Amino acid sequence: MKSVIKVQKKLLPDLLEVMQKRYQILKFIGSMEPVGRRSLAMQLGLTERVLRSEVDFLKKQNLLYSTGSGMSLTDEGKDLLLELHFMMRDISGIDQLEAQLEKRLQIKKVMIVSGDSDEQPWVKNEIGTACVTCITGSLQGENIIAVTGGSTMASVAEMMTPMSGKQEILFVPARGGIGEDVKNQANTICSRMAEQTGAKHRVLYVPDQVSSDLYQSLIKDPEINEVLSLIQSASMVLHGIGDAITMAERRKSSSEIMTKLKESHAVGEAFGYYFNEHGEVIYKVQTIGLQLDDLANAKNIIAVAGGSSKAQAIRAYLKQAPKSTILITDEGAAKELLQG
Repeated sequence: MKSVIKVQKKLLPDLLEVMQKRYQILKFIGSMEPVGRRSLAMQLGLTERVLRSEVDFLKKQNLLYSTGSGMSLTDEGKDLLLELHFMMRDISGIDQLEAQLEKRLQIKKVMIVSGDSDEQPWVKNEIGTACVTCITGSLQGENIIAVTGGSTMASVAEMMTPMSGKQEILFVPARGGIGEDVKNQANTICSRMAEQTGAKHRVLYVPDQVSSDLYQSLIKDPEINEVLSLIQSASMVLHGIGDAITMAERRKSSSEIMTKLKESHAVGEAFGYYFNEHGEVIYKVQTIGLQLDDLANAKNIIAVAGGSSKAQAIRAYLKQAPKSTILITDEGAAKELLQG
């Protein structure tokens, strides 16, 4: 297959470009169906005239159909999309990119989906789907899964489906609320993951950021202490990686802290820890929940972050992260990570 693709790249590059374009159209419709033509054109960066021509072709091939609510894939279209998946990875060089990044970052595994979620928001759904595949393949017996908040984790939750098998699954929030949009808080995401999979979940109704005195008081509460014990004994941790300044602003950090982060050149954040480009912790928020040291107890650690703008934050965090970490990201971030 690889030799055929190599020949096609030399002799028929236009054919491969057309294949990639039509694959992206089918992939987006499959992720977002039913979807309207105008929304599809905007997301893929195509003119409506060009898209109309492609959609008409795909309809004639019985790969998609339209209803009043938008376009969806036919069963034949879904089957073809699955068949194209590995071929398109070869064409785009994603397999090679994964191997290069694993060597560069010195972590257990890298999983890359095509696209850049900065430019194509639907790519977040693809990252979510890849994460669900990774989770499913890692489940064994009884599983406590600690989950952080954020829009990427929310996308992962939406991609989950009922999980079959004899595994017992309990979702727990890795930390308290962050004062952000409720749908992106860890408690909400855990609840949604449990609902989607048919599993159980626990909640942690405490602030994400607390004073030392309040911290000591809260952890003495029996119910909070019980949830904290579950979090610290998690067999799997799902977490995002944030841009340092963006996360500090979301936490409504003081001007003194903002100045410290900027002067120290903070670029990444995870679990309330802020990192510079060398992976050094330059500031830590007093949080209730999972601490960086607790990761040593987790058998499976899955870091999920995409978009070329996140590359610097991902690189900084992974210099500190356990080597057993699995990174799930997109092409946009992956290519930037290799250039750094």
